[in-house]
Amino acid sequence: MGVTLGDPAGVGPELIHRALRKVGKTIAVEVVGQMGKVRPGRPSLAGARAAVAGLKKSVLFLKNSRWAAVVNGPVSKAWLRRTGFTFPGQTEFYAHAFGKKADEVTMMMIGPRLRIALVSTHLPLLEAVRNLRKKDIVRSGIHLADILKRMGYKKPRIAVSGLNPHAGEGGAFGKEERKIVSPAIRELRRKTGLSIAGPESPDSVYRRAYAGEYDGVVALYHDQGLIPAKLLDFDSTVNLTAGLPVVRCSPDHGTAFSLAGRGTAKPDSLISAIRLAHLLAKSPAR
Repeated sequence: MGVTLGDPAGVGPELIHRALRKVGKTIAVEVVGQMGKVRPGRPSLAGARAAVAGLKKSVLFLKNSRWAAVVNGPVSKAWLRRTGFTFPGQTEFYAHAFGKKADEVTMMMIGPRLRIALVSTHLPLLEAVRNLRKKDIVRSGIHLADILKRMGYKKPRIAVSGLNPHAGEGGAFGKEERKIVSPAIRELRRKTGLSIAGPESPDSVYRRAYAGEYDGVVALYHDQGLIPAKLLDFDSTVNLTAGLPVVRCSPDHGTAFSLAGRGTAKPDSLISAIRLAHLLAKSPAR
């Protein structure tokens, strides 16, 4: 297992130290990244460059099989951009590093009670709606089914969220459900052999999944999935990139510069990320 330090001015270094005290005796972990002269809570170009260097080293270690999986400490997208980093986030960085297009991988939020796959990630909302495509819904659903099976769900129950209020209300509030989402669900059923539900009303489907009716939900854009995930399982949800030839996870929170160095940030999400990455590394894609 490998762990990247993330931005050394953020909470990553202290959370990694605390997480390894808890899981380091049962999971072999190697950390890459350096603090240098960076001070906690004081973001800088030096810290952002150190974060990028850690990401690049992790790719090398994954490609030469030194690592079976990687967990990323949090980075600041704004500070990464100042270094010339051209990717919207770490998800897209790893996709490019392993020869995948951004629309060939799926960002997921995996928590103890909600497991959500995102059809699109870091796009302006208008673009996410305009660019909604059947093939991306199908890809996300297939990836979600695979991850759930690797986690131990033999026949996962999956729902696909609608886009519009009340999933379009039969076309009264939008046509996307009928023209794009429903055809994607039919294809998903054929390709997975699973009973995929939907399009489900987005204002209730996450509550139903939280209550145990579904094992996973396909969300049609970034915030549609991340708002319920962070509201209900913030401390223990894991960001997972599915569709890569390697396992890649991270905690679901950011650098939290204002908390860095205080010892008050919780390591729960990072611990969950390490444990999930370890589980998936032992259970290859089907």
